[in-house]
Amino acid sequence: MNYYSLNKKAPNVSFKDAVIKGLAPDKGLYFPESITPLAKEFFNHIEYFTNNEIAYEIIKQFVGDEIPEKELKKIIAETLVFDFPMVEIEKNISTLELFHGPTMAFKDVGARFMARCFGYFNKDENSTKVTVLVATSGDTGGAVASGFLGVEGIDVVILYPSGKVSEVQEKQLTTLGKNIKALEVDGTFDDCQAMVKKAFLDTELTSVKNLTSANSINVARWLPQMFYFFIAYKQLKNKRRKIVFSVPSGNFGNICAGIMAQQLGLPIKQFIASTNINDIVPNYLETGIYTPKPSKQTISNAMDVGDPSNFIRIQEIYKNDDTLLKQHLTSYSFTDKETKKAMVNINKKSGYIADPHGAVGYLGLKKYFKNKKAQGIFLETAHPVKFLDVVEPVLNTTIEFPAQIQEVINKKKVTIKISKYEELKQFLLKS
Repeated sequence: MNYYSLNKKAPNVSFKDAVIKGLAPDKGLYFPESITPLAKEFFNHIEYFTNNEIAYEIIKQFVGDEIPEKELKKIIAETLVFDFPMVEIEKNISTLELFHGPTMAFKDVGARFMARCFGYFNKDENSTKVTVLVATSGDTGGAVASGFLGVEGIDVVILYPSGKVSEVQEKQLTTLGKNIKALEVDGTFDDCQAMVKKAFLDTELTSVKNLTSANSINVARWLPQMFYFFIAYKQLKNKRRKIVFSVPSGNFGNICAGIMAQQLGLPIKQFIASTNINDIVPNYLETGIYTPKPSKQTISNAMDVGDPSNFIRIQEIYKNDDTLLKQHLTSYSFTDKETKKAMVNINKKSGYIADPHGAVGYLGLKKYFKNKKAQGIFLETAHPVKFLDVVEPVLNTTIEFPAQIQEVINKKKVTIKISKYEELKQFLLKS
């Protein structure tokens, strides 16, 4: 499988090169040359396959022969080491829990898969040392830090906005040490992401440092997120019902992976991109004009993104045909006030404790279902313990720390504070 740049001004590359480069030389995101739907028989008998077998069938065409079957199956087995249970909230609405991994966020899947691909590609003693440079609005940093911790030949540098991630999120990305370094940026997530993109295009830097990204712009972070859409479908008792997924959306990598799953044949009727007040995509679908904006801080901080990187991939899937895109994708935005109210309503109806991101996903389904009926699934992308400062006062409850959080919460954070790109550049050149 080869990959091309969405800016169409760079050479096509292999899966390995797309993973290692992260971003194409022309600043474009990489996209697979072809997408081959899976056989109908696979879907008809999906309940007889293990999650690992399902994942292998999904991903093998995108990896090709660059990772041998035995090694790829090992990577998958080491990635999917936790469950993805579906919990009914009310009639026709369930949540898919994606937070049972080591950092209690959905990004554990992509981060673990990507880290192990790097480990395979970097096992040669003559391999060049790689620096993984990543911006995070919350959960990406912790997942990447955990996934890459101790991987030989890989240094990880994480940029995060000071004061704009939760305490648990911050501890997960600033306390591990070893090959993980955290840079605390005086600014927003968009500032962090802009610095990362600038670093990739700085030839003075890239001539001496082998940089790659672990954000969802990287194909090895993005594509494995298809796995849990298939795993959710496997769990459905009535597979003939129309299925609607509501995905809390920030950088749009997760929902883009879901749409890729649909392209592989997964029978999903509609996707809902549920956002907070950072409403760039809802506005685009309404007006036809894509207008990036500075991100606004909300209680669902992982979605505080003012220029979603992966939306261009969604447009590519639909051949930049807005009419076709709108047939499959709906998008709504919600305020913090609406999100808190939804958290209370979910808890009253079912006793379930949703985090702010999951609550936004729930709101998307409720709004969509005002005029339509289907089987709705919203993604619960992170454990509520990661947002104690929001969840506990809203629901007037106390949440116990799971084992994964107890391991880091009392550790001392270690960061380097920066405020401008030149400081990042100098840190990378000296490290």
